[in-house]
Amino acid sequence: MRSSLLPGIIAMAIVVVASNILVQFLFGQWLTWGAFTYPLAFFVNEVVNRLQGLTAARKVVFWGLVTGIVCSFIGTQIQGEFGPLVTLRVAIGSAVAFLCGQLLDATIFDRMRHQAWWRPPFVSSLLASSLDTVLFFSIAFSGWFVAIEPSNDVSWANEILPLLGVGPLVPLWVSLGCADWLVKIALSLIVLMPFRAIVRRYATGTA
Repeated sequence: MRSSLLPGIIAMAIVVVASNILVQFLFGQWLTWGAFTYPLAFFVNEVVNRLQGLTAARKVVFWGLVTGIVCSFIGTQIQGEFGPLVTLRVAIGSAVAFLCGQLLDATIFDRMRHQAWWRPPFVSSLLASSLDTVLFFSIAFSGWFVAIEPSNDVSWANEILPLLGVGPLVPLWVSLGCADWLVKIALSLIVLMPFRAIVRRYATGTA
């Protein structure tokens, strides 16, 4: 492992661990505190991609996946009020969504790297966050994947309610996913300037 990758790997691991802890705490009706830290994984991915290239970004994603799997395993061993803190469906959904979303982010960013500095991080985050959100919430909570873990009762997540409390009637997990996605997109805009500043500070050339 090249020492130059260590800052990216450590940053990704911190984001993943923090998100796995903070997801246990609610923020309002539709979100957890983890929703505000997890999108930073895309930020780390894109900074590494810009400074060190696609291969380096993929290596950082791999170690982020390993960290997430370890966190999920630990969560399955901790009993909460309603059973294990992390169910099998949540663990699988988290791993699949992270891997697919982060690899898509890295690939799109790489293909757009020669465009205006803000386009690669924003477009790649937008598309990858959308895929990540759909994969995680559908695998973890929808009725479509009940066969993964038949003993896991997700009826609460499939209760039909107005979208985000005001829209058309949809399963609760759809509202949870929409709220999570909106936070991801908002943060992808907020971190554009920090992204620019870090790249200008550490890149040998221009961003």
